[in-house]
Amino acid sequence: MPGPWTRALITGASSGIGRAIATQIADDGAAVVLVARDTERLQALAKDLRGRNGIETEVLTADLTDPADRNRVEDRLSAFPTIDALVNNAGLGTYGEFRTLEPDGEEREIDLNVTALVRLTRAAVPGMVERGCGWILNVSSMASLQPTPLNATYGATKAFVTSFSESLHEELRTSGVKVTAVLPGFTRTEFQERTGVSNTGGMPDFVWQSAEDCAGEAIAALAAGRAIVVPGSLNKVAAALSGVAPRALKRRIVGRMAVRFGD
Repeated sequence: MPGPWTRALITGASSGIGRAIATQIADDGAAVVLVARDTERLQALAKDLRGRNGIETEVLTADLTDPADRNRVEDRLSAFPTIDALVNNAGLGTYGEFRTLEPDGEEREIDLNVTALVRLTRAAVPGMVERGCGWILNVSSMASLQPTPLNATYGATKAFVTSFSESLHEELRTSGVKVTAVLPGFTRTEFQERTGVSNTGGMPDFVWQSAEDCAGEAIAALAAGRAIVVPGSLNKVAAALSGVAPRALKRRIVGRMAVRFGD
């Protein structure tokens, strides 16, 4: 079913879950503003979406860790034509023992996963509240549900995203603005390679989800105004178990899994 929005801005739209969300929103007939660092990929996607659906597309090349670029995206969120759906998908991760990771890289991770998400959300919300409608989808992670050794900064940033999204969902409950956090698990994208995880082959196929399936569940939850969605049946079971397992047990299990990825 088509979503209730008419124009959506999607960050991290050049690949993975962001690309899948942009494609499915465009297939629903909405205009899209595509944001990422890779101009060539964005332009190719915009051309494809126009050809498939005849919808209006905009390309906004931006590195959201750069304050000047981020300001341009903030300005677009408050400009005309009106953006009535914001998808905060852009994010990055780092892998390894925290003491060995470059401080600048960890700071950049926080800038993208937390600071940019907060600032773009803040830029979008006032206009949405004034109009009495709006939708914000924040892409978090199953990593937000427990400590994540060897992904310490990433897990912490995603814990922020989940908590922040739930808080805003309740804060804006009567405003007509809906805020949803999606918590993907293992999803087949370029994320693992970019994070530096060298071995994902030890995980069986059934634990993986496609970016398209994840996007579909996320968009449905956004349209329905749900606070949290965990895509995939196996992930839902894991999330439920995470809610009752002792934190000490959770961090040890996750720590052992993380070590395997580096082998």
